[in-house]
Amino acid sequence: MPDRFDLPAGFRWGAATAAYQIEGAVHEDGRGPSVWDTFCAQPGAVRDGHTGAVACDHYHRYPEDIALMKGLGLDGYRFSIAWPRVLPTGAGPVNPAGLAFYDRLVDALLEAGIAPLPTLFHWDLPQALEDEGGWLNRDTAYRFAEYAAVVADRLGDRVPAWITLNEPFVHTVFGYALGTHAPGRTLMFEALPAAHHQLLAHGLAASLLHERGLEVMLSNNLTPVEPASDSAADAAAAEAYDALHNRLFTDPVLLGRYPDLTALGVPDDIFGAIRPGDVDLIHAPGLDGLGLNFYNPTRVAAPSSPDLPFDLVPVPDVPHTAFGWPVVPESLTRLLLGLRDFYGKALPPVTITENGCSVEESTDPDRPRIDYLATHLDALAAAVAEGIDVRGYYTWSLLDNFEWAEGYHQRFGLVHVDFATQRRTPKASYAWYRDLIAAHRASRPR
Repeated sequence: MPDRFDLPAGFRWGAATAAYQIEGAVHEDGRGPSVWDTFCAQPGAVRDGHTGAVACDHYHRYPEDIALMKGLGLDGYRFSIAWPRVLPTGAGPVNPAGLAFYDRLVDALLEAGIAPLPTLFHWDLPQALEDEGGWLNRDTAYRFAEYAAVVADRLGDRVPAWITLNEPFVHTVFGYALGTHAPGRTLMFEALPAAHHQLLAHGLAASLLHERGLEVMLSNNLTPVEPASDSAADAAAAEAYDALHNRLFTDPVLLGRYPDLTALGVPDDIFGAIRPGDVDLIHAPGLDGLGLNFYNPTRVAAPSSPDLPFDLVPVPDVPHTAFGWPVVPESLTRLLLGLRDFYGKALPPVTITENGCSVEESTDPDRPRIDYLATHLDALAAAVAEGIDVRGYYTWSLLDNFEWAEGYHQRFGLVHVDFATQRRTPKASYAWYRDLIAAHRASRPR
């Protein structure tokens, strides 16, 4: 296994966050409500009734957080822009105070020598658009493109690279199929029009961003899918799950076609969502880079009930994070090599836009996180040694934050946040990551 420093000169080191998870200030300066504000207000929706109303108070404390980034020596910072802060109802009049916040944030990052990498949508859809159907409504894709143009016109003179969507698979499945995330719908496979409309939104926005001379990425949560045995039934179940989790959100963008979804019982037009020319709109802009959010592999067995064409089963004999996710670093190498083998020349340069783990606060709370990061960077370096073009690594997350339906119970941060006082305390992993970045720069001068 290559040493984790064995990454190319110019490799970009970063950290990532998301607006609803850290900003707070949900009622300030003209911000409109999002689906997550509504979801958090529903009794029982979020563990212990937690909300993102204050979160890390990053809206007011961003200078302190940028100082922490500078202390790490980061090259880049991936954050998301809150759509309802810019367009409170999702369309119509722009909120000047909302745009002004991101102006200040971008300028402060650049002054600190940190390249901003904004994500336009990280799950906080304006509630007004959800009231009209949300991502099940085709019009939302066109509203997204309008929003993308507004933000790019304001910040594009200083921000050359953009991510359109974050993890459309997770948002579709948890938000629209299972109901465990906002907006809390339980439509099972009939949620898949929301997937198509997000991809359509990506295509429309990517074209507008390219017209402005900007680079475009899409960040997908991808997982290597492993059958639970050598049986044909388990192999078929794994293929069906791979089509749903990975290829549904990657094939249209990179290959200009949807995967075969018949094993899922999904019609070719995805329940009437796909119209003539849609897939061309999704594919035609192309990608300047693929954002890859990676946490763990998925093990799949033949279905035990007729409800789904697969069962998700535990990965045996491996450690797990505090979130219960299996820790299998070499599966990142396998995933990257598999992407190259499947997509070939259609695969653009890759950036790891999220990777990290939740760790329990205990006597030695940060050793598991350091081990997780170190072993996954080893796995990343192994893929680079095999010729995979990986341009950067953004760990999740800079700060402990609001972890969606888990509230404040899962801590992913390099920096501990006391949510009662908002005091920030760098963890051992912060120092480890800082030293790793410095060592890489010393060994690989630009």
